[in-house]
Amino acid sequence: MTEPSSYLRATADAYDAVAVLYAEFARDELDGQPLDRAFLAAFAELARTGPVVEVGCGPGRVVAHLHRLGLDISGVDLSPVMIDLARETYPELRFEVGSMDALDLADGSLHGVLSWYSVIHTPPKELPPYFTEFHRVLAPGGHLLLGFFEAEGEQVTDFDHKVVTAYRWPIDDLAALARAAGFVEVGRMTREPHEGERPFRQGRLLMRRAE
Repeated sequence: MTEPSSYLRATADAYDAVAVLYAEFARDELDGQPLDRAFLAAFAELARTGPVVEVGCGPGRVVAHLHRLGLDISGVDLSPVMIDLARETYPELRFEVGSMDALDLADGSLHGVLSWYSVIHTPPKELPPYFTEFHRVLAPGGHLLLGFFEAEGEQVTDFDHKVVTAYRWPIDDLAALARAAGFVEVGRMTREPHEGERPFRQGRLLMRRAE
């Protein structure tokens, strides 16, 4: 395995350091988010015909939510501490340490990839290979769902995420990166932040690997 890039090491170390606090903070985040649950439910319906992986799964709460919706889903995360927490909390589910730019999966082996706020820490110039990797592991017709912070202007904007630097993306630009990697758009949604969230519009993109 090649040595991870410096920003990957920094991201893993940062989340290792706050894993327990983060898991507690994020544990019930979907409870008051009907629009997010609806988009995740649509993804689950489209991807339920085969295995699904959440990349950047953190402590596993979204993996568990989608498992309850009937998906054959597992999780991958850079942070060993996050994976330990996920395994402890959801022992019936599968979680592995790994990087979403080099997944230990066969070509075309998945029917769905979920990236729920996991590409937000990737420097913009480093992001295109991630979409190439998502395309590689998805079977033709498989679906990719992205959750992210939307930039309200026309440029990618960095911000202090408190854990490690993150980036907000114009939704059209993120969709264009996915199209360049061989995806077609199925649907999109933006919503305003709720109380207690960061004061940024939230974006969701549902893409399908071209046949």
